[in-house]
Order: sequence, then C-alpha cells, then structure tokens
Amino acid sequence: MIKAVMFDTKPYDRESFERALGDSKDISIKYYDTKLSIDTVGLAHGSDAVIVFVNDELGADVIGELYEMGVKLIALRCAGFNNVDVKAAYEKLHILRVPAYSPFAVAEFTMALLLTSVRRIHKAYNRTREFNFSLSGLTGFDLHGRTVGVIGAGKIGRAFINICNGFGMRVLAYDKFPSDGVNAEFVTPEKIYSESDIISLHCPLTDENYHMIDRDSIAAMKDGVIILNTSRGSLIDSEELLAGLLSKKIGAACLDVYEEESDLFFDDRSGHILRDDILARLLSMPNVIVTSHQAFLTDEALSNIADTTIGNIRSFFSGAELENEISYNSSFLRK
Repeated sequence: MIKAVMFDTKPYDRESFERALGDSKDISIKYYDTKLSIDTVGLAHGSDAVIVFVNDELGADVIGELYEMGVKLIALRCAGFNNVDVKAAYEKLHILRVPAYSPFAVAEFTMALLLTSVRRIHKAYNRTREFNFSLSGLTGFDLHGRTVGVIGAGKIGRAFINICNGFGMRVLAYDKFPSDGVNAEFVTPEKIYSESDIISLHCPLTDENYHMIDRDSIAAMKDGVIILNTSRGSLIDSEELLAGLLSKKIGAACLDVYEEESDLFFDDRSGHILRDDILARLLSMPNVIVTSHQAFLTDEALSNIADTTIGNIRSFFSGAELENEISYNSSFLRK
C-alpha cells in the first residue's frame, strides 16, 4: 500500500479525495490541517508521498528532511509550484502537479470580481440588507467596448479572454509563448499597460515576473485602471499597489491572492488582530475587493484536483509515464 500524508487539509479537500479513492485500498492518506514547514515536516515520517498545496513550504531544508525520511514523491494538488525549491529536489524527490483542474472556475471568478467592482454589487448588497435602497454612489460603467489586457494566455487566460470577448471587449494579451487560435491581439506588456482600462493577471509566478506590477509599470498605466489578480500574490508589489490606489492612479483592485497570504488565507482569523498593515489598508478601501484564494473553489475543480493527484501518485509508483512531472532540467521549467 502507498502511504501518503496531506498537509493544509480543509474539509472539502478530504471529502473530494475520499470520494476519488472510493473503495480502493492501494493508497492510504493521513490528513493534517497544519501546513508543511520545517517545524511540521516530521509528520511525513513513514510516508511514501506528501500531498501539498500552494502555501506549504518546500524549501531546500524541508526537501532535505523529506529525502532523509525516505519520501519519494511531492504531489502538488495545484498548478503553481513557486513554493517548491525544484532545484533542491532534483535527483532526490519527484514532483507532480495538477496542471489544469478547472480553468473555467478561475476565469469565471475573475469576471465575477470585475463585475462586482464596476457595478458596485457588493455595496448594493450591504445596503439593501439594511433596507437602504438608494442608488447614489452605485453608478458603474459598461464593459462592452472597453480594453482589457490579459497577462498570461495559458488555459485560464484563454478562458478569461473568451469571456471578455463575449462581453464585446477589446482584448490585448501578452504571453511569453503565445498560442495560435486565441481571439486576442498579442502585444508587449508595455502596450497593455498604456492602453488597457482593465488588466488581469493569469500567469505563474517566476523569478522573472516577481513584482511585475511595480512602481514603473503602474506609472505607465492609464489613469483609473482596474487591476485583477487571481494568480499569485507576488506578481504585484503590494506597497506600490497601495500607493497607486491612494494617488487614484489605480481606480480599483480585485485580489484573490496576496503576496503575504500564507499565514492568513484559508483560515478563520476573525478573532485576531490583523498585523499586516498593507492588507488592512487595502481591506479598508471601498474600491478594493479581497477574497481569500477561492477562485479555484468549485465542485468540478475539487474533483479534478483529487482525481489527477491520485492518478499522479498511482502513475509514479506503478512506473507509468509521468506527464505531469516538474523537473529542474525539463524543457517546461526552462520556459
């Protein structure tokens, strides 16, 4: 039997994985709600594989401990892997991921955030619950005819582009490796910054694009631009985002991710004092919407994550071809 341990487990994770396993007896999973870190890595002792998520810490120290314990596989139940020291894992542990659990879930959520912001739906909801039916201050604008810049035209980016086309928007796109058949005009990031009314980020986090939204890129944007981020928090320099909002250079921001989210998101912090001053100020702004990394959270996505992760584990231990592997020397990682 393959022994696996899952970190950062939420009730919906356990339900989806137990449903995916069904009555099969080839894999046993221990579930822990704590995140994987150097302080908790001992919980993996005796396991063949660890199942981890976006905020688990897999630096060189943790990977070294896992390797010494005899763990053979890191099974990511997500697409991104910026939290994994892939170089440290090379020739020690194999890394498998879930490359596409539901691009539609994230793309649809991104549009939901945009519509909520520009049509003031969140404000109207709070008002009417208090029997305030005034329309003052709720004026929005049409998306039809507006220019949206999409940075990252992978599966999620393309799904969002298709949605924007349905709204009659002009779509600009940037991708390091642009694909044919995408109904958008591929341009440079600089043109996206200068011409877009709305900018949406749909790319993985790499050393190359860390803080791609910074002081200089914000200065190059149109006044009143709306920024959407449902990818990775560190694509945006949060201090510069806050400064752009305060100066009114940025008209609104919709964030499902935040660069310092690892100690905050996915847990109930309502009884604690928020010590992140930048996030506290962002949350206080009427033109900022922050959600807690929930864009992926649909029944379909959870099922796909569980099915693919279980399939990855079975493929690895059966010696089958590993189509979802991440390797330090792979062509995928070099892109």
